[in-house]
Amino acid sequence: MEIAELGRRVYQTAHLTGEFLLRSGQMTGEYFDKYRFEADPVLLDELTAAMVALVPSDTEVLAGLEMGGIPVVTALSRHTGLPCAFVRKQAKEYGTRRLAEGADVAGRRVTIVEDVVTTGGQIVLSTQDLRALGAEINHAVCVLNRNPTTPDPLTEAGLTLHPLLTPADLVPTQHAE
Repeated sequence: MEIAELGRRVYQTAHLTGEFLLRSGQMTGEYFDKYRFEADPVLLDELTAAMVALVPSDTEVLAGLEMGGIPVVTALSRHTGLPCAFVRKQAKEYGTRRLAEGADVAGRRVTIVEDVVTTGGQIVLSTQDLRALGAEINHAVCVLNRNPTTPDPLTEAGLTLHPLLTPADLVPTQHAE
């Protein structure tokens, strides 16, 4: 499926209007609910099929970030055949007590998988944590980068971002009048 069509479908599925309180405390009349495209199995499958080409060829493990990156990494893993790790924001104090569940990341080339990137802050934090566990990380892939370019924190962390979609791709469906 073409990127333009995927962008239209993501917009149609995830763009909401109404009154929404943002994390900043501001109110807005428009909101992008990423969980709506992640909860649509057909759309998520089409998005991740298109993302396969973004995954660097030397990747050994895909690492999805809690919470939105988990459905994306699971579907992308199915399309690539690569094992995946599910990365918590912090390790639990019980069970395995691991920060990254699933595939082992130590000594492996890992690509971070995220749903939507705004500032890149969580990718940077998780990359630091995974590197401390021995992962080699130079790349991140995402469904949507909300910016026209890679956010500075990612570049400063030595990461190359590979987005499937940018804001220019999210356009409403045109109706004939």
